[in-house]
Amino acid sequence: MNTFKDHKITVSQILQFIPEALLTKLSSTTSVDKYTKVLHGKKMFYLLLYSILENDRLSQRSLEDTFNGSIFKALFDLDENEKVRRSSISDRFSKIDSDYFKTIYENIYEQFSSVYSKKESEGYNIIRVDSTLVSETAGKLVEGLDYKTGKKHIKYSTLFDGILPCGVETFNTSSYSSEELALPEAILKHVEKDKNHNNIYVIDRGLQSTRTMQEFTSKNIPFIIRSKQNRKFNEIESLIKDINRKDSDNYTLIKDARVNLFTGKKITSKTDKTYYREELIEQDFRLVVVKTKCNEQKEFWFLTNDFEMTPFQIADYYKSRWDIEVFFRFLKQELNTAHLVSLNKNGTQVMIYMTLIAAMLLLIYKHTNNLGYKTAKRRFNMELKNLVIALIVALTGGDPNKVPII
Repeated sequence: MNTFKDHKITVSQILQFIPEALLTKLSSTTSVDKYTKVLHGKKMFYLLLYSILENDRLSQRSLEDTFNGSIFKALFDLDENEKVRRSSISDRFSKIDSDYFKTIYENIYEQFSSVYSKKESEGYNIIRVDSTLVSETAGKLVEGLDYKTGKKHIKYSTLFDGILPCGVETFNTSSYSSEELALPEAILKHVEKDKNHNNIYVIDRGLQSTRTMQEFTSKNIPFIIRSKQNRKFNEIESLIKDINRKDSDNYTLIKDARVNLFTGKKITSKTDKTYYREELIEQDFRLVVVKTKCNEQKEFWFLTNDFEMTPFQIADYYKSRWDIEVFFRFLKQELNTAHLVSLNKNGTQVMIYMTLIAAMLLLIYKHTNNLGYKTAKRRFNMELKNLVIALIVALTGGDPNKVPII
């Protein structure tokens, strides 16, 4: 089968990263296949993966059509007599073990990240952290975040290492409307998987809690948070020792200081009224304030618990946080996450893990072949279709090597 001649890696090679042995093992060692006759975990995995990559707008109806079609059955060697209905797919979403898909996702991430180049892995592993919401058709959700817009939302708090998504948590209850709860939980669960990490977590203004920063510091979790401007603080000492440190090519340094921050301490009065009293936290943090040299001349405030980096490194690391915004746009525009395929939490968890698996396959293809997002998706789909055609040609006795790029 022909492929793009200038590519360093092909779709066929990418698909070899799917841990076939793990899929088989999980099917026998977990309860993922309990109470089902047709949609076993392995079949559900391939159905979702293929459908996410092939469909512009995914739905349970399109999943039904894909599974019952001859092409999918030929590609994954399924019995032509096997059929499913949309209701069966809906029921499977609500009951199938989402940890089955989480384990596969983590395995594929581990495989891909282990082959990062030395340059990509050296120094700090900068983890961009942010959340995205899905609300289309979500008014039908039994549980969801309510922002008083007439719709309910699902929140995906995601961690991104600059190349691949390295973690995700799904939230569907109103208490997680605040990033002050969602982002720390996502970060702490990510840290729990690798207690000897050398990551630094880069976070936008959604998280401002002094007590959370204190907790991160006590657990040796480095962070860079964009602070709200003019936040109240107590300066201990200036860290600007050299006048030459006050400028770089992109920034002018306004402040670099060791500080203590204030927080609100909850007080309940004798009449059971609750109020908050300002309290100084005796934990040293670093406040960096820079102004950009571009036309906007915008001022940025950063809080961190790292005292080794230069202030301009801190600003540049925060700037790299934009990568996760581009990744979210890619998920919504190219991989069907702008709407919900399942309306229960278990199904949404299954879908986000499967979407991130598909995203990783595409991102490694994109990264290795030095392509843009849209070009990578288009060419990946072209090669995938060629694989299907080559398989059909081979099954009918033809030469699959003569199949051209379509």
